Amino acid sequence: MKRCSRCKEVRPRAAFASNKAARDGLQAYCRECWASAGHLKRQYGITEAERDELIASQGGVCCICRAAPAAHVDHCHETGRVRGVPCFSCNAALGQFKDQPEAIRRAAAYVEGNAWKPTLVAPGVYQLPS
Repeated sequence: MKRCSRCKEVRPRAAFASNKAARDGLQAYCRECWASAGHLKRQYGITEAERDELIASQGGVCCICRAAPAAHVDHCHETGRVRGVPCFSCNAALGQFKDQPEAIRRAAAYVEGNAWKPTLVAPGVYQLPS
């Protein structure tokens, strides 16, 4: 448990955002206070109201899976442009694919069963898709 230095609430350590600058590796503010202290403006150039509008335009759910609640602002690492607010899992998946659309398309084809499915050409002879 740790006390937020802004709201003075005692919360579990998991409720605190990590911060490389802090000596103990933990942010002095809880996630809610960190967000309200201007984190969105510093990191993404948007306000809380703009983020809330974006979440509302998505129906309050993840812009990718449309099942989980929208949780993390996603942005293009090259341009800095905010793209949407996916859930934790979808945001992590984008990071694992390193924001490469071609890799994401291949993964979708794989899941749909269209990629890397060998075709039987002759008995015992298979041809892989090109």
